[in-house]
Amino acid sequence: MTQISASVPTTRIEEFADGLRVRISEQGSGRPVLILHGGGGPASVAGFATASAEQAHVITPIHPGFAGEPRPDWFNSIDDLALAYLDLLERYDLRDVMLVGFSMGGWVAAELAVRDRSRLSSLVLVDAVGIQVDDHEIADVFPLTPDELSALSYHNPAAFRVDPTTITPDQMAARAANFKALEIYGRTAGMCDPKLRHRLGRVKIPALVAWGESDGVVDAEYGRAYAQALPNARFSLIPEAGHVPQIEQPSRLLALVQEFADSLTL
Repeated sequence: MTQISASVPTTRIEEFADGLRVRISEQGSGRPVLILHGGGGPASVAGFATASAEQAHVITPIHPGFAGEPRPDWFNSIDDLALAYLDLLERYDLRDVMLVGFSMGGWVAAELAVRDRSRLSSLVLVDAVGIQVDDHEIADVFPLTPDELSALSYHNPAAFRVDPTTITPDQMAARAANFKALEIYGRTAGMCDPKLRHRLGRVKIPALVAWGESDGVVDAEYGRAYAQALPNARFSLIPEAGHVPQIEQPSRLLALVQEFADSLTL
């Protein structure tokens, strides 16, 4: 893969079997970092990706169905995503990869790592869903109003509230498409795989589990359970952040991830 400037992201379409097409964004050079976005779509991790590209070669796919990207009817599960990204790592012959997953993307990352770690050096999960933890249920976000969802997602929702009258039709359509894609991939399964937690013992690579202290979608105890299931994980709480610390506390999250990355080279 060609290394590119951090300041000039490039995109490409990768075509796989049976009509699957995945749009990939790349920027930066250095150690490869594969970033998997959550239900907010690629825009929710764009800032983190750009900042990370100052010191790494960042690859950010758009999950099929999000942000207007096509999705074949058969491609409808977290397993499908995990296997597609394993194929992507093999196609690009990427090695020593730091895999970073946010929310639903963290679930994909965990499922990927359970299946094959041969091309991974480390795993970062940020407010990930995907496991089952008794007495710490994943919030059902699908029936919520935008304000109700913001109340669960942000430490300070007022600071990120968007005036509905300022939202363009295109933005409304993109949000609706993202939410529909999230529903297709995760709602039937309850946003988790009951077996995943028991399989995480296979993932012995270094892992960082970072969590917004005020996350109302998946609480901090859920995050601790995720870290405890991984044999070589550290858990870090991010103050004044909810479910999307990459938006509320981007500098704190970036510093945590960079400190973790630096520790791997000592």
